[in-house]
Order: sequence, then structure tokens, then C-alpha cells
Amino acid sequence: MEKKRVVFFLFDHVHLLDLAGAVTVFYEAGCCGHPYELRYVSPYTAPGTSSGLGFTRVEPLDAVSIQSDDIVIVAGMDISKWDRTDDSVWIPWLQHAAAVGATVCSVCTAAFALAVAGLLDGRSCTTHWGYTAALQQHFPKLQVIENRLFVKSDNIYTSAGISTGIDLALFLVEEQYGPTFAYTVAKDMVVYIRRDGEASQHSIHLQHRQHINHQIHEVQDYITHHLHTKLTITELAAMVYMSPRNLTRLFKSTTGITIGDYIRDLREEKATQLLKDGQKLAWVAKACGIGSTRQLSQLAKKAGGTAKMA
Repeated sequence: MEKKRVVFFLFDHVHLLDLAGAVTVFYEAGCCGHPYELRYVSPYTAPGTSSGLGFTRVEPLDAVSIQSDDIVIVAGMDISKWDRTDDSVWIPWLQHAAAVGATVCSVCTAAFALAVAGLLDGRSCTTHWGYTAALQQHFPKLQVIENRLFVKSDNIYTSAGISTGIDLALFLVEEQYGPTFAYTVAKDMVVYIRRDGEASQHSIHLQHRQHINHQIHEVQDYITHHLHTKLTITELAAMVYMSPRNLTRLFKSTTGITIGDYIRDLREEKATQLLKDGQKLAWVAKACGIGSTRQLSQLAKKAGGTAKMA
């Protein structure tokens, strides 16, 4: 099997998770049956991370000749320490990658690098929510979109901050190998089913996990991976050695939402995503544990009417 190639571009002071999140997706894709060749390039001989960790085995830019079927991912960096003295070295390299038709992506603040290289002129794009205003102000030719996970414009992709590099990478895997395989990779990584680029930067799955109660995290993890089954509060409570009454009270006080509403919202979010992928209603109903035909029909309309009835 011929491996597809992903080339990761590292600036100095790169944010570790911006890089590692996407790397892990393509690594796990190989573990699941579709291997990728992973290469790491930089205009610097010894780039480091914003957290102080250094890298070895990073190749110079001219060591890799970018082809049209390559994926190039520029990881985000500490913008306050971004060294612009070497623009003439890396800008032509990125411009060439885009010109030959390679898929060129940015994670988080790396959108600024794509903008400097002129790759985002006249395009819709995004970055971490804390930098969207600055990106638009410094580059008025761009159409910066706020509160989006990632934006695709022809062969140029930009994603928001930190973990959204995982969402973008899963999307790229799906484009090549389909939604079922992407879901397999996400499940193998123990992350929630990927969110599409049009989703908010705050998913149902994430916005109710801003707490440190390990018992409630355990319940939430179980719910996420068992949406296709009948879930009862009695069963969930037994998992964490609580009474149903105590779990009900603790879940609401910890997450701000009831268990029933949380399950419903997760099922609807997952179903909407699968319906957008064109999955059949019957399969989506089974995969998400939704028995209401009316509810599914409403979600199908929300998903754009792409779902198949049978």
C-alpha cells in the first residue's frame, strides 16, 4: 500500500499540542489500516516548542519536494516570539506548496504565516478566537470568520486553536478514506466524533466538561461511547458507586445540565454530523440511540437534507 504523505512545518517556539494533535491523528490512521508517511521540516536547524522542549530529526525545507497529493500542516507558534528575519527562506516554500496543488493547512496562529505568504488573500479563514480580530486587522484582504473550527478554501485550510488541529486532521482523513474510517480513528484516539468546520468552537461534548470531578468525567465518557444503547441513571450511578439520586444531583451541579438533557444533546449532535455525511436515517437512528422518526427528520432538515431515507 502506497503511503500518503503529511509534511509538518515547524516554526521555532511551536505550540506542542498544535503539532502533536494532528500528528497523532495521522499516526493512529496508520494503526487503523491506512498508514501515512510523516515528515517534519523547518527553516531552523533546531526548532523548539513554546514550552521549552526541543526537536531532533527535523529536516531542512529543501529536503522535501512537495507534490500535489501531499498534505502540509503548519503548526501554530508563540506569535510574540515569531522570528520574521527568515521570511525569504520559508515564504517561497509555502507558496510553492500551494501552487503545486498540495493541501496546505494552518493550526491556530500559523494562519498568520499563511497570511504573510499571501495564501489567504481574498479567502475565508479562521484562527484561534483570541487572534481573529488581530488577523483581520493586520491582513484586511482576508475574510476572517470567527467561532469556526476550521475553514476550507480550495486547497487551503485554516483551523482554530489547540485541539481543533485534531478536528481538521480527522476531516482530512475523512476526505481521503471516508467518514466511517475517520470515526474509527477518532474512537481509537478516545476523542469525540469529529466536529465539522461549520461547527462552533464549543461543542456540546466539550462545553460541559469544564470541571475536575473524575466520577462525572467517567460517566460522560461512558455516555459518549454508548449513545447507541439504552442508558439509565441507575446503570450510570452503579458505575461510579453512587445512588441515582446523588448522581443526578452531582451531575447537574458539576456540569450545569441534567443527565437526560446531556444525553439528548449529545445524540442530536452526533446524529446531525452523521446526517451531514449522508448516512441513512435508519443507520443514524441505531448509531445514536434515537427512536423518534420525527426527531430524526427534524435533524435531517437541520443537516441540510443530505440524509438518505432508507
